[in-house]
Amino acid sequence: MASKILDSTANRAKATHCTFEAVVDDICRLNWNGLSSNGLINVAWAYYYFSVQFRENLEIARTLYPDDAHLVALDLGERNTNNLSPWPGVAAPGEKMNHDEFMRRALMLTPVTGERRRSLTVLGESYLAEMRSLDNTVRALSLASYEDGGLEAVFVAILTAQNWDGPLLGAFKHFLTEHIRFDSDPETGHGALCRHLAPDDRILPLWTAFRKLLVASAPSLAASSVQ
Repeated sequence: MASKILDSTANRAKATHCTFEAVVDDICRLNWNGLSSNGLINVAWAYYYFSVQFRENLEIARTLYPDDAHLVALDLGERNTNNLSPWPGVAAPGEKMNHDEFMRRALMLTPVTGERRRSLTVLGESYLAEMRSLDNTVRALSLASYEDGGLEAVFVAILTAQNWDGPLLGAFKHFLTEHIRFDSDPETGHGALCRHLAPDDRILPLWTAFRKLLVASAPSLAASSVQ
C-alpha cells in the first residue's frame, strides 16, 4: 500500500519542484494505517475545517477571476451540488449543498462531546483564523495544488486506515472516495479545471498548516511513518 501512496503522489502534474510538494508527501507518510477509529473521527473533524477554507478559497478565486470558465465549472462541482447525494442522515436524494456542509452534517452522525469536542473546535477555529490571514491570491492559487493531485494523494493515504466503523466514518469514506473520482480524470477532472493557476511555494503555509492540524487532532499520526 505504501507504494500506491507514493505512486499517487508521484503522478501529480508538476510544472516545477516546489517545497510544498514535500509536505504533501510527508502527510501521505503519516501513520494512517495504525489510526484508531477515534483518531480517524478526529481527522474527519480536522478535514471539516479544511473543507471550509477550501470553499472559501474557491469563492475567493471566483471573485478574483469572475470570467474564468474553468473555475465556473469547478465551482459547479464543489458548491451547491448534489454530487455527494444521497447519503443516509446527511444528504437526501438529489439534495444540493456545499461540500463543507456535507462534512458538517457527517460529523453530527457520531457525536463528539465534552473536552474532546472543545479541543477539536479550538484547533479548527485557530486553523481557519490562520488561513483567513493569508493573501487572497495565494489562497486562490492553492486550489490547483489541492485538486491537481495533492488531495488525491492524501485521500489515498487516509483510506489505508483500517477502522471505518460507524455512520460518521462511513460518510467520510464516501466523501473521500468520491473526491478521488472527481479529481483524478486528467482531462475533465477537477484538477484539470484549475491546473492553469500554477501554484508555487507561496502556498507552502497552507499545506504546512494542514499537516499541523491533522497531527494536532490525531497525535498518533506522527507515531510512525511509511518508508
